[in-house]
Amino acid sequence: MNSPRQNVNYRKWRYIKDSMTSYLMAFGGVSVIFSIVLIAFYLIYVVIPMFKSAEIHEISNYSVPNVQQGDSKIYAIEEQREVALRLDDSGNIVFFDTKNGEVKKIFKLNIPEDTKITSTSAGDPTERIVSIGLSNGSFLLFQHNYDISYPDDVRLITPYITFPFGEKPIQINTKDTPVNRINAQYDGEQATIVAHGIGSRINIISFKKETSFLSDDAEIIAEEGNVFLDSTTTDIFDLRIDIEQRELYVADSFGEIYFFNISDKRKPRLVQKVEAVKDDGEITTIEFLAGGISILVGTNQGNITQWFPVRDEENNYTLERIRKFEMQNAPVIAIAPEHTRKGFLAIDKTGNFGIYHTTAHRRLLLEKIDGLMPKKITIAPRANAVLIESIDKKLHFINIDNEHPEISFQSIWGKVWYESRDKPEYIWQSSSASSDFEPKFSLTPLAFGTLKAAFYAMLFAIPLSILGAIYTAYFMAPTMRRIVKPTIEIMQAVPTVILGFLAGLWLAPFVENYLPGTILLFLIVPLSIFLATIFWTSLSIEFKANVPEGWESAILIPVIILAGYISLEVSKPIENLFFNGNLPLWLTQEMGIDYEQRNSLIVGFAMGFAVIPTIFSISEDAIFGVPKHLTRGSLALGATTWQTLTRVILLTASPGIFSAIMIGLGRAVGETMIVVMATGNTAIMDMNIFEGFRALSANIAVEMPETEVDSTHYRILFLGALVLFIATFFFNTAAEVVRQRLRTKYSSL
Repeated sequence: MNSPRQNVNYRKWRYIKDSMTSYLMAFGGVSVIFSIVLIAFYLIYVVIPMFKSAEIHEISNYSVPNVQQGDSKIYAIEEQREVALRLDDSGNIVFFDTKNGEVKKIFKLNIPEDTKITSTSAGDPTERIVSIGLSNGSFLLFQHNYDISYPDDVRLITPYITFPFGEKPIQINTKDTPVNRINAQYDGEQATIVAHGIGSRINIISFKKETSFLSDDAEIIAEEGNVFLDSTTTDIFDLRIDIEQRELYVADSFGEIYFFNISDKRKPRLVQKVEAVKDDGEITTIEFLAGGISILVGTNQGNITQWFPVRDEENNYTLERIRKFEMQNAPVIAIAPEHTRKGFLAIDKTGNFGIYHTTAHRRLLLEKIDGLMPKKITIAPRANAVLIESIDKKLHFINIDNEHPEISFQSIWGKVWYESRDKPEYIWQSSSASSDFEPKFSLTPLAFGTLKAAFYAMLFAIPLSILGAIYTAYFMAPTMRRIVKPTIEIMQAVPTVILGFLAGLWLAPFVENYLPGTILLFLIVPLSIFLATIFWTSLSIEFKANVPEGWESAILIPVIILAGYISLEVSKPIENLFFNGNLPLWLTQEMGIDYEQRNSLIVGFAMGFAVIPTIFSISEDAIFGVPKHLTRGSLALGATTWQTLTRVILLTASPGIFSAIMIGLGRAVGETMIVVMATGNTAIMDMNIFEGFRALSANIAVEMPETEVDSTHYRILFLGALVLFIATFFFNTAAEVVRQRLRTKYSSL
């Protein structure tokens, strides 16, 4: 027997341990909450910069370099935004420092005496080609290039000029017909030039470089064609050729655009004439968007519209207006498309400066630059700076902060009409080998895929796990329960990567080979169980007494195995007899139902197998934990076993069952490896059970290792993670609220 002093010491030590444990548990709980909140804030911290508006600030302004030689015609900036080019109307090409206007180098073009520059145009910015039309009916093409070296570890940019087709002008019109409008494209091998002189006639000429087989250095310039095109309009405002040199756009001063197919340079064909500006408006500027698919049209009404060819059901292309952007009421005098993104800058006559993005259909900035009356504008290749010439012969060098223009609520969750598509769609396509790629960051198909995976997994898991939990907890013999319950719970320890591996490499081909048998499983197995039950009830009481109470379900094991074996054995004969030996192909050709080997059915099986232990274990504990006096009281009052189950036990256990379902749903929504390995990872929106999908979690796992840190792609993946976080939080919160209400409602039973 312990002494009083020993009892006091024991109670003190016990109090200390209880206090330490309570503080430790409290610390652990607070740490978990703090960690979750910290994760949420970090996700928000990474995502928020995507939705910032663009910002600009002026770095410097100075007088136009070499302005005394002539007025400006063309401006351009090299990639590092340190050196800019200015072409004046006297044929001088001036390279100067963008920050202070210091002249670095001057080139003089070989323009004949008594000949003036009558038109200029810049081609695709990636080729840095500039075309010049002359008053004597000839033209000249040149490229501006830049060598970068690092003497004494200091970057040195050396500009130089090249002439792809010679330094001498090439005649395209008669000598008494000046080239009033010109545009050219050059891809390193072939150049196409369009020029307008007078009236409605447009000249199209194409040159091609060919290397002689006898000498690597010798080049032969072959003229591919020099044809005249009647544009049917005499008041031509501007001309534009696409990068592929297959399409020609002719804009007139009446607001109309003529769309020509010039794939065959000798036989150009008018495809369509569209009214680009209505209500007596006029076109003030046209430019190609990056990639040369869309054309931007600025008007004197202060509007900018985006147009591109759309293919109809008969495989014909027609020019369609896709989007409209508004600036102010002043005429748009210049548009500067970004070189590598689907954005552009625009400036109007009163000095309003706007930054836009077409895919996002978003205006990121509209700001009036005080004291600026703009005349010319050019953008840096990385879209991080702009050079604006004002009518007072000043150059304004402006920095642009615009990291993530592609993102808007519409581009993430709404249908977007992407270039080269025939209608607005939900598309996820984050990368491409093409330089004119339009990023497609719609999270809608990924969210749809996540819900689709969860739906089919829960469709497979809920009936099996809940019904199994009911039988195990209420009907099964205790001895058998001690075997079955741990066996199912230990399934939860199987890594999901193993389940995904087996589903992708074994289950998917197996189901494809035995698809009729797999479908028959859902019919034959339940029917076999039903018939076995009828047969059991017809047996004599003496025979049934030989089977211990609660062990009856063990008899169904060979029945289920036999039913499964029969289903698979008749699979091939049925497939050969009714489906020409190939049910997946028959579904595609006869029913129009696409079949992919790794599809939603496979994910439903594999993910359902992963979720079943969780739902089963929690539900079984909830049902088994119903107080025995409720069961006995119900039976004593005359209720049958099924009445007691449905009206007492399930109602009392409903909070736990609902929690089990919601926890299983949360796991299904966030599952990664099974979805990655058992689906085709195609971001499509289709409830077809035989097609794959791409889930948010799988998309993050697949693309995060390859994305550039802090890029738009990187941040949009974090946005997907934030959506998953919010969805999980919502499901768990809803589950807890419903569980508490169910507990309150049925606590009086």
